[in-house]
Amino acid sequence: MKDVEKTSVERQNSRKRLRRRQRWTNVYGLVVILLVLTAGITISYTFLFNISEIRVAGQSDMYTAEEIVAASGIKEGDNLLRLDCKKSAQSILDQLLYVETADVDRKFPSALEITVTRCIPAFNVNYGSGTLLVSKKGKILADNGFITPDLPIIYGLDPADKTPGKMTTSENKHKNEAFEALIASIVKMGNDKIMTVDMSDEHSIMVKYKNEMIFKMGNWNDVEYKLTLAENVMNTEDVKGKKGYLTMIGTNQCSFRPSDGPVVSPGRPESTTEPVTDEYGNPIKGERDPNQEAEFEKRNSNRRTEAQTTSPNYAGYSDNQWSDNSGSQWTDDNSQQWTDYSENQWTDNSYGQWNETPTNQWSDNSSVGNDYGSQWSSGDDSGNIAETSAYSEYEDGGYAQ
Repeated sequence: MKDVEKTSVERQNSRKRLRRRQRWTNVYGLVVILLVLTAGITISYTFLFNISEIRVAGQSDMYTAEEIVAASGIKEGDNLLRLDCKKSAQSILDQLLYVETADVDRKFPSALEITVTRCIPAFNVNYGSGTLLVSKKGKILADNGFITPDLPIIYGLDPADKTPGKMTTSENKHKNEAFEALIASIVKMGNDKIMTVDMSDEHSIMVKYKNEMIFKMGNWNDVEYKLTLAENVMNTEDVKGKKGYLTMIGTNQCSFRPSDGPVVSPGRPESTTEPVTDEYGNPIKGERDPNQEAEFEKRNSNRRTEAQTTSPNYAGYSDNQWSDNSGSQWTDDNSQQWTDYSENQWTDNSYGQWNETPTNQWSDNSSVGNDYGSQWSSGDDSGNIAETSAYSEYEDGGYAQ
């Protein structure tokens, strides 16, 4: 019994030692791996992948390969892994004014390649007292006091920095976005027909072409699509060779008209109605429309002509033959029927306040005299009416119905 118990204890101790050994073995293995990696990285950053060759590619008429490498700050013997390619590329752009783009690429195990493109003047950016000469990417090449011929002129950007070598930017974030979208689209399309771009209001951009066509683009969204649409409209048979205005309608339509008038949707005839003006030539705003008033007057004249065929009967009045001695056209035809030959253009100079009722019955609203009106009285008991004062220049205060 005692031997059995001893054997059991030894077996339990043996298992514990095995587990401890396994744990230490794992730790030793991890340490070894870390040491190897550290040594490898150290060797790579010190002895391996060092630059032994630098190549310069691309287009650069203004600078030699040596000047470009010097501007990058890279030397032979530098380690490829420790190299900051973006920083080196930006250094080239900052130091070499006429370099438009710069790319620095590692070529393992020991080579480096620098690719550059030259700046090409593409835009004039006017800021009031001067003009910036700007490249295709927006890099400032010169701060001139003049406009470079044959290049588009951009107005209204208000550049924040005018230093040559810096990128053209505006303090207005929206104008910045509009400017970048505009120049990128114009360069991509290769559009050499644009004369000016006015972005004083970035939400209402105006583009003027060399053929004197003006394009009201609106905002800077989908600039490339809008410029393409405008160019397509200018090249249609109905528009080609003409001068006028192109205007965006919504997001996918462009309208042409020869004058800066109301916008007409494509497919509809252009309105030829002239703006309504008063006698001095000033536009009339509000509800008044002389054209409409003239039409109303024409219709009322027709109705007055129809009314003349059946003249109203003024019963109870005498057959006195009254006439206007001023040369006016009101007369009594002796049958108590009054006829107006003057188109109702009469004025009562006695302030009798004569008005026409809707039934062509004349009455005096001045409340002077008896029921027959101002300045009138009954001549005798027979009901005859006599005029007690002279009347002239009576006016029909309304339209005859």
